[in-house]
Amino acid sequence: MTEIGKFLILIGCIIVGIGVLLLFFPSFKLPGDILIKKENFVFYFPIITCIIISIIITIVLFILKKWM
Repeated sequence: MTEIGKFLILIGCIIVGIGVLLLFFPSFKLPGDILIKKENFVFYFPIITCIIISIIITIVLFILKKWM
């Protein structure tokens, strides 16, 4: 039963973390993201956003591995 409690606490922390990120970065257009605008063409590649999300997922999976 304690493992279920730990898992629920972790899920709650993840949801709070996502909420805080959305509060401070509502559109996730961070410095370092690639944006190319032409006359009738717009290309947006969120490279820094992808790196940050990757780091967060890695940390969460590391914590899950330690707890389980």
